[in-house]
Formats: sequence, C-alpha cells, structure tokens
Amino acid sequence: MFGRRRKRGRHSAGAVDTGPEHDEVFDDVEGPWDSTVAPRDDVQRLDLGSVQLPMPDEAQLQVEMDQQTGAVRAVHVLTSVGQLTVSAFAAPKSGGLWKEVGAELIAGLKEDGARINRENGEWGEEITARNQGVQILFVGVDGPRWMLRGVAAGPEEHFAQNSEALREMLRGTVVVRGDQPMPPRTPLPVELPEAIARHIEQQG
Repeated sequence: MFGRRRKRGRHSAGAVDTGPEHDEVFDDVEGPWDSTVAPRDDVQRLDLGSVQLPMPDEAQLQVEMDQQTGAVRAVHVLTSVGQLTVSAFAAPKSGGLWKEVGAELIAGLKEDGARINRENGEWGEEITARNQGVQILFVGVDGPRWMLRGVAAGPEEHFAQNSEALREMLRGTVVVRGDQPMPPRTPLPVELPEAIARHIEQQG
C-alpha cells in the first residue's frame, strides 16, 4: 500500500475506507496514492487520465499542447500566488527514479545560473531554485512503477504559500499508472475532461 496513513478503529469518525480489497481504515490519510489503493473519499479531483488532482479554491487551468502532435504536454494550475504543475512518469519497479531525475535537474538549473538549495521533505529530497526574482520548488515522489513530479513556481515573496499549496495537492493526488509496459521516464498520458477539451477546441 502506498501513502502514509495512521490506523484507527473501523467505526471511528472520519475514517476512510481504502476499498473492498483492503480491509483497513485510516484517518489523516496522506497520498499521493496509486489508483489501486486510493481512498473512497469526498474530495473533488480533476481527472486528467493518468493523474487525478485536488484543485485549490479559485484556481484556473492553463493547458500546454504539443504543436506537432496536438497531444497535451502539461496542465498547469494557476493560483493567486503562483503556478502548480504535477506530472506522472513511468518508473522501474525498483524505484529511485527521482534521485536520478533530481540530479539531472540540479545540473541543468546550475547551468542556467539559478541558486540551488536541497532539503529533505515529506517524500524525500526537495529542490529549490532561485533566479531573477522567481523561486521554484521541485518535489518528486517515487511510487509503484511511477514517479510523480510536482513543481511550484512564482514570486519569491509568495514562495512559502505556493510551496504548501503544491504539497497539499500532492497529498491528495491519485496516479493511474495502468498495466501497459512503458520505458522509465515516459510521461503518462494526460487526457482532458470533455468540457475542457471542447472549450480549447472552440478557442482554437
């Protein structure tokens, strides 16, 4: 089972049932979760196919499209304090992909002249980069055959609030990996809800 949970009695108030195949009930449930063990809760999540994201209040979406293929490259969540992006990738069963990706990310950021800070966070190492008044947090989570990467970007003065918004989103995220074999680092496909896809098509 993936996620950090504390057990309570089955009939305790606020308990969350993780599904019929898991005879355990938890409170203070924190993800992200693999879809096979996601809780049955009342959280409203934006279904993007491979990831299901809990949306902050009054957030807006910005969809990044691949101009050549027309596929969705990323979905950014815009709030009053910055931008949040959560992406899922295929990973080996052995895990540890975030350590590799993080090292490459640090090397690239240093080449761009960013100031780097590395700290241990809820799910492992977190990377912070500062450059020209913008502060960015990178968080990686190694799951079962997937890796989740979260990015919070915005003005330095809103960094603490923006970072906590990202962590809160990750805690409630569900990853739908699927059974199909994929090479490690392959982005899991993003699918837009029909209403959003139709809106983008009309705008185009």
